[in-house]
Order: sequence, then structure tokens, then C-alpha cells
Amino acid sequence: MDLSPLWITLKVSFAATVFVFITGIAAAWGVNNLKRGKAVIDAVLSLPLVLPPTVVGFILLIALGSNSPIGKLCETFGTRLVFTWQGAAIASAFVSFPVMYRGIRGALEQVDINMIQAGRTLGMKEFTILRKVMLPVAAPGIIASVVLSFARCLGEFGATLMVAGNLPGKTQTMSIAVYTAMQSSNRELAFKWVLIIVFYSLFILVVMNSLASIKGGRTK
Repeated sequence: MDLSPLWITLKVSFAATVFVFITGIAAAWGVNNLKRGKAVIDAVLSLPLVLPPTVVGFILLIALGSNSPIGKLCETFGTRLVFTWQGAAIASAFVSFPVMYRGIRGALEQVDINMIQAGRTLGMKEFTILRKVMLPVAAPGIIASVVLSFARCLGEFGATLMVAGNLPGKTQTMSIAVYTAMQSSNRELAFKWVLIIVFYSLFILVVMNSLASIKGGRTK
């Protein structure tokens, strides 16, 4: 049994999760500090959550293709994003970003405003308040957002298939491997990949939920 879909899935999921973790914190913090247009920007950032994966994949395929400005820029450096694991990571990040963003935003909104005001009274800068006050207090919610985003990346199929294709050993993730096995009537192989996905996802959720519980207990 070729395990390359497992390693590709992990590589893609970790890369996408790290990216949306950083951008999700920045976006959530920025939106929470907006005075105007918050509803519109929030809707735009959350849009991939309600769009069909194939629509997301189509948009990314147009944006990252060889005829797009991004695609042409990549070609000048002798690389490309379409039909690569990097493209799969971008697709996964695009789809899982709203999960991370909305989760982190909700966690930051639960921070006691009095703690934030106390930091400002002490002369702390806004970024320092975020780093030393808001993020530690909101850590359980942030960890839960990371878990959900990572799980979303593990199960991503439609957008990844359209952007990265189904290249065995290069871009074929576990979800695509299940689809491929079923297309070739190989139910035994499909069942094996399903079991791996279920048990691995369950293991990640149990571990991360345990960490969230420990962190939550420390902050009480």
C-alpha cells in the first residue's frame, strides 16, 4: 500500500494550518478593531465557508493559472502553483481560513474588556495587549480553531482536486485517494484510507482537545 497520500495530506494540512493561523489572528484582530465596514469585511472573509468547494477551486485555478499575474510571476522564478502540493496547500488554506478566522475572532471577543482597558491604562501598545493579554486568555478558543482548521484541511477534496489535480506521489491526498480507489472499484483500498482518515482525525482531535482543556484549566 502506497502511503504517499498520507504524507502529502500531512504536509499540505500543516502548511495550510500554519498559514491560516497567522493570517487568521491578524484578520480577526483587525476586524475586531474596525469602526466601520466590519459586517462587509467579515462577510468577504467568511465567503469561502459557504461557497461550494468546486467554485473555490475554479476561482483559485483562474487566479493561480499560467495566464494570471500570479502564475506569470511564478513562471519567472521557474516554478508554478497549479498541479503542485503547494497549490493544494493554498486551496486547503483558502477553504479552512474562515473556520480559523471566525473561531479566533469569537475567542478574542470573549476577552474581558476590563483587562484590555487596564493594559491601555498601563501604556501598553495595542499589539502588546494582543500578545500578552488577549491571546493567552483566548488560548482555549484559538486551540479549538486550530483543531477544526486542521481537520478541515485533512478532509478537503473539491478545491484541492481542481487546483492540484490527482497526481499519485505528488498531489494525491487521502481524500482524493479514496475517490480514486472507488472510481477504480477498489473498495478494499478505499476502506483502508477511510479508516486511516477517521482514526488519524480522531487522534488529533483527542490530543488537541486535551491540550485545550489543560490550557483552559490554567487560565481559570
